[in-house]
Amino acid sequence: MRAWAVIGANYGDEGKGRVVDWLAARCQAPAIVVRSNGGAQAGHTVKVGALRHVFHHFGSGTFRNAATHLSRYMVSHPILWGEERAKLASIGLRPRITADGRGFVTTPWDMMVNQAAEMARGTGRHGSCGMGFGETVGRAEETGFRLTVADLFETGLDTKLRAIRDEWLPWRAAALGLDVSAAALAHAGDAAVLNRFARECRKFAAGMVPQSDATLGSAGASLIFEGAQGLLLDQQGAGFPHVTRSNTGMTNVTAIAAEAGLRDVRPVYVTRAYLTRHGRGPMLDERSIDEWYAVDDPTNRPNPWQETLRYGLLDPKLLGARIAADFRSAPLAREPSIAVTCLDQARHLQALLDGDALQTCSAAALANAIETGTGLSVAATFNTPANDPLPLATSGCSMSGRSSQ
Repeated sequence: MRAWAVIGANYGDEGKGRVVDWLAARCQAPAIVVRSNGGAQAGHTVKVGALRHVFHHFGSGTFRNAATHLSRYMVSHPILWGEERAKLASIGLRPRITADGRGFVTTPWDMMVNQAAEMARGTGRHGSCGMGFGETVGRAEETGFRLTVADLFETGLDTKLRAIRDEWLPWRAAALGLDVSAAALAHAGDAAVLNRFARECRKFAAGMVPQSDATLGSAGASLIFEGAQGLLLDQQGAGFPHVTRSNTGMTNVTAIAAEAGLRDVRPVYVTRAYLTRHGRGPMLDERSIDEWYAVDDPTNRPNPWQETLRYGLLDPKLLGARIAADFRSAPLAREPSIAVTCLDQARHLQALLDGDALQTCSAAALANAIETGTGLSVAATFNTPANDPLPLATSGCSMSGRSSQ
């Protein structure tokens, strides 16, 4: 059995979905895609032939018949899960999905508080997606109002939901200085909200097979850990509060793999040919890149919460440094590599950064420039939106100071 981990190397939106799809297609038998962090706010686009879907809960290997496992670090959103399941069913897909009972669950009240808080911040917004992910994690880790996947199977579910609505919600609103009569919270107390959510929770439980992360090692299938967001948004990194409440690198993967008894995991770090950030917060080298790249991104359109996708140039040396730091922290990690996406968006002459200086080269030489700057092999390169990798002759570089096994 082999295991890979697909990790975003920047601020997210790197193209992790197409890399997961590519790996799943290479497996001799259907793989299991393990969601190792984040929640429904992740949106991983996969296009195979006429099929196109933005995956939020289900793994991005679904078009390749891969099953999905929601690990204990995945935050589930029963309402959005149900909507996504229906969309997949409408195109004839009913993928198998399992979940560790320890995973946290987002409620409508987490979303309402999240959205009310962001609106109240005005120009000081954090750049949240407005889906309640951070509020869910905070409620679960810092208060007594935890709701988990396991709770959705219990008869006392309604009691837990009422406690979150009637006790946690007013306490949290007061802590944030929010007016409970504000637009985003106006319907929080409606019985219809609780009743609908309880129904969605039970549908989620009915469509889910409970399964511990510990059983993954004996599943007999190749595993693909699918990360969300990117290394520059890790909760332990710089830029608070404009980060995610999640470990975005190999930390969660390592914990799951150790519990499952895996011997090694091969990380594939994903980057676009340029840098992007969706949402507020500091950004490396934010600038217009129109001179070098013709960007077309149908998934990340401007929206009221994360606003407009921002751009900058990629610095391969900084990219290599943050990958190296993440790789060194993962004792089970072996043979790190890079996947580069959106190569067709590079104009004839494209640019990267080398410190404060511009490094220009032809679009065809982009992968080699990234290999030289990072000291890592580029395992595959991709166009947009195609998921079949482009032909590539790599230089065979390896991570300095870490042997491959």
